[in-house]
Amino acid sequence: MTRQDMLTVEARPGPFGLDLSHAAVIVVDMTNDFGSTGGMFERAGIDIAPIRAAVGPIVRVVDAAREVGIPIVYLKMGFRPDLSDLGPDHSTNRQRHLFMGAGEPVVAPDGTPSRVLVRDTWNTDIVDELAPAPGDHVIYKRRFSGFFQTELEGLLRSQAVRDIIFTGCTTSICVESTLRDAMFRDFRCLLLEDCTAEPIGAAADRTNHEASLLSIETLFGWVATSTALLHELTAAEPADLRPATTV
Repeated sequence: MTRQDMLTVEARPGPFGLDLSHAAVIVVDMTNDFGSTGGMFERAGIDIAPIRAAVGPIVRVVDAAREVGIPIVYLKMGFRPDLSDLGPDHSTNRQRHLFMGAGEPVVAPDGTPSRVLVRDTWNTDIVDELAPAPGDHVIYKRRFSGFFQTELEGLLRSQAVRDIIFTGCTTSICVESTLRDAMFRDFRCLLLEDCTAEPIGAAADRTNHEASLLSIETLFGWVATSTALLHELTAAEPADLRPATTV
């Protein structure tokens, strides 16, 4: 291992040693349904401003990660058109997502037909600013955790990943669910607090976002800012650390 492969990122509860040759960035649910006008959240009256505020920092992290050869993995909540992977009628997953309008027909901002939380529609596309690049990986998930019945773990193992940088939404639900499952599988997890967002409890004295950060830095991993990570990444030399694959 060369010296530039190993970085030390200022984090909580202490410095995070990031091994570039065994790292990945995960971008959770930064899709139109969650982060765009006309998507599921905005239609439901949920304030998407915090999610929109995270887009810029995520873009900078993803761009810097690509420069040093760190693979990018996008996770997207999306169900089959027949909703057969939503769960049985009694399941909480099915009931909660139907309450949020899963499967309902809508019209995308460009006037084309779309459907809430259905695969391969405008609603489940990544927001424009974060569109995947050649070589990035895109994985659909059907539960809050990106590890549940998906190819995520196999992909990470095949890429020799040990350190995962987490970004996306929402902090206390899909991000934390995936991060916990990653920790249970012995991956080391670094969450970037300004690259994540959470509308639940936004008006509370202590938000769900803040509660998740505390849980993560206490037991499940490390918490840092994008500024701290970028300070180290931009000082690292560009490298082709892994063979490229297509989306």
